[in-house]
Amino acid sequence: MSFAWAKPYEPKTELGRWMDERMPLPRLVFNAVGGGYPVPRNLNYGWNFGVLSGIFLTIQIITGIVLAMWYFSSADGAFTSVEHIMRDVNAGWMMRYAHANGASFFFIVVYIHIFRGLYYGSYKAPRELVWMLGLVIYLLMMATAFMGYVLPWGQMSYWGAQVITGFFSAFPLVGEPIRIWLLGGYAPDQATLTRFFSLHYLLPFVIAGVVILHIWSLHIPGSGNPTGVDVKSEKDTLPFHPFYTAKDGWFAAAFLTIYAAVVFFAPNSLGHPDNYIPANPLATPAHIVPEWYFWPFYAILRAFTADFILPAKLWGVLAMFASILLLFFLPWLDKSPVRSGAYRPVFRRFFWLLVVDVLILGWCGGSPATPFFVALSEIASAYYFAHFLIILPLVSKYETPLPLPSSITASVLHGEEAEAAPIGQAAPAN
Repeated sequence: MSFAWAKPYEPKTELGRWMDERMPLPRLVFNAVGGGYPVPRNLNYGWNFGVLSGIFLTIQIITGIVLAMWYFSSADGAFTSVEHIMRDVNAGWMMRYAHANGASFFFIVVYIHIFRGLYYGSYKAPRELVWMLGLVIYLLMMATAFMGYVLPWGQMSYWGAQVITGFFSAFPLVGEPIRIWLLGGYAPDQATLTRFFSLHYLLPFVIAGVVILHIWSLHIPGSGNPTGVDVKSEKDTLPFHPFYTAKDGWFAAAFLTIYAAVVFFAPNSLGHPDNYIPANPLATPAHIVPEWYFWPFYAILRAFTADFILPAKLWGVLAMFASILLLFFLPWLDKSPVRSGAYRPVFRRFFWLLVVDVLILGWCGGSPATPFFVALSEIASAYYFAHFLIILPLVSKYETPLPLPSSITASVLHGEEAEAAPIGQAAPAN
């Protein structure tokens, strides 16, 4: 579909024309994010978090490279090198706090991005591959964040590595060899730090590569929108630049202001105080807990306390991995012809129950494993899996959606041109 406002890229200088003939990188950027890329005109602020994710990935890569210049991946020197960065390196404290809090903010914007996708059906055809590549990015983020949390070699870093790599030992036969291979020995030590540092440095660049694939796969079907209605005419779209670059720009500035406030005024609010104590293999912390962005999955892991055919620990590990892997199957679990939750009243209620359920899991995962929190984790974990495996398929089959607008333009102009049309005719989802 061609658009009158979508002007083709035209180099304006001799150098630009020479470059365009030999390596048309400016043309590629223009067509991907410039005035040549049509975007639905009704995108709300939920769509800003994709750009924010890219911004925080960039922040993490830049600050990580700077910190790597001073970090010493040694069991004897890692903790001391971090203290040296904080106290003696010019602006080292800012780089360290920007990197540590940047990880938390990166996960915040990605979680919002994921739940926005869940609400608006971004996993539905023809964008299944966009969704799956996004989940691959999330899994790579989790691996990168875990390895990065070990590098300061504080108490929680050491024992977090001990506990989390211990998950693999739950698998019969292959589990313990995998754990030893990951650690480079029988317990976290020098080999662990060397391996984790190299992988922590490498994986962000792998994430950047998958992000390019994620964006590429998005540009083939085009961006989704809050109504879930397909683009039908030129009136339904706007050029990405200048409209959405301006919208993304001011929103990013506002969000980065909050991030800067945390970095400068509350830099330790999202961390754990035990990590300011040097690692001691002979002193176990009273309450071992991962970073906050892993808490929901940690709660699912701890929800299994009794052996049934398989050991409880193995059930917990399997459930923890399954809680993420089942998201890959959402395009086939949710068969509703309507994409957007805005037109699915029953789905919408269960979606918000899911949000509350995940928050409860996070609360349980960050709390001590007392009988109350274990029982609450069991209930919340059961609902989490029931939502995707039972509730969502049933709702998609029996729910009666609301009438969809006849076009994206009609949804924007409301009563002026909004004429409801039959669901199948107005917005075929598949």
